[in-house]
Amino acid sequence: MFSKVLVANRGEIAVRIIRSLKELGIQSVAIYSTEDRESLHVQLADEAVCVGTARPQDSYLNMKNILAAAVGTGAQAIHPGFGFLSENSRFVEMCEDCGITFIGPRSETIDLMGNKANAREQMQKSGVPVIPGSEGFLQDATEAKKVAKEVGFPILLKAAAGGGGKGIRRVDDIDSLTASFEEASREAKSAFGDGRMYLEKIMDNVKHIEVQIFCDQQGNSVYFPERDCSVQRGKQKMIEESPCSLISPEQRQHLGEIALRAANSIDYLNTGTIEFLMDQKHNFYFMEMNTRIQVEHTVTEMVTGIDLVKAQVKVAAGESLPFKQEDIHLEGVAIECRINAEDPSKNFFPSTGEVKYLYVPVGNLGMRMDTALYAGCNISPFYDSMIAKLIGLGHDRNEAIEKVKRLLDEMVISGITTNQKFYLSLLKDEEFKKGTITTDYVERVFLPEWKRRESNAAV
Repeated sequence: MFSKVLVANRGEIAVRIIRSLKELGIQSVAIYSTEDRESLHVQLADEAVCVGTARPQDSYLNMKNILAAAVGTGAQAIHPGFGFLSENSRFVEMCEDCGITFIGPRSETIDLMGNKANAREQMQKSGVPVIPGSEGFLQDATEAKKVAKEVGFPILLKAAAGGGGKGIRRVDDIDSLTASFEEASREAKSAFGDGRMYLEKIMDNVKHIEVQIFCDQQGNSVYFPERDCSVQRGKQKMIEESPCSLISPEQRQHLGEIALRAANSIDYLNTGTIEFLMDQKHNFYFMEMNTRIQVEHTVTEMVTGIDLVKAQVKVAAGESLPFKQEDIHLEGVAIECRINAEDPSKNFFPSTGEVKYLYVPVGNLGMRMDTALYAGCNISPFYDSMIAKLIGLGHDRNEAIEKVKRLLDEMVISGITTNQKFYLSLLKDEEFKKGTITTDYVERVFLPEWKRRESNAAV
């Protein structure tokens, strides 16, 4: 087992990883930018090293400085969390060259699955159902038009190296395809250094369902109960829950077997998530794979009682998975809300500044709040706006909803604006309470109505 691990991240995920390392008896090394000098993850770690100035490319994306920090402190492994360098295959290779274990999959796996078009092709070869669309990369807008005519409009143009909603465009007709293709390709080139595109047919009235898998070096692999991530805005998840209330135990097993087929076909190592779209007939179609721990791993931990980060560390150290498939049981329903520093009434404009006062709800069973907030900390404009995650576990879905509502209602964060009240409205929505929300519901139905109510209330 490792004696010291560097956490190559910041914010709530860095805090969450450091806490699990402490419980494993492993020393932790935090990295930080000059902007984050007073951050909670820096205070909790056994050691902390400044790796650059505020801009992510100068600090949390500065591979040489991060590796120098790892070597200089004697860290034997690096946990990347999510975002930043977590899916950067070059960084994994550099870790290997320095004799440092990357807590995650192999570099070639990240390369394969990080390119969405290549991942799609690999899944087709493995017999995993995929969304109808192009085969490989599109050469240009002319080829895109040809494929679009074959699969039928509307279609979604997607960046091969995409993520975070960038390089994606919905196209409803052939006339707007060329302009959309060129615009999306330019955006992808700017964001990822790769402007290659592919396309998929848009599947309307679908749910976003994902399955966490875990594989060790001894050939053991397991899947976890699915997560429903259909509550989205701008291709970004807002609320996640496990399990999906519409999926039967038989369908859950079938979906898990598909996910394991996908993972085993690429000789996967450590944990990752296979993401699917589910249509109204409960057919599942592969969308992409995230080769890292995810924001919403918390709901999986809540319903199974398994610490996924601890398991990541153990598997990276060469140990066998500390659980088998028969050990993974559903214990209730968990729901998570991502708390962002933003103003929903102003088109979710980011909010920055000092947190003047903080009250974190405590008490009662089945509650969790992951955050790096404390009174007096500063919310910077340089980083992602997510500042906390509220998770409630109930015996059933209704109880989980009520627990999350209470957490949202009690939590106080002053000095900045958050999306708490927006979530309280959403959790009371009849469609949400039925569990039938599809990926377009928030933007198509809920958000326009919510804005009208807010506008009327302000008059």
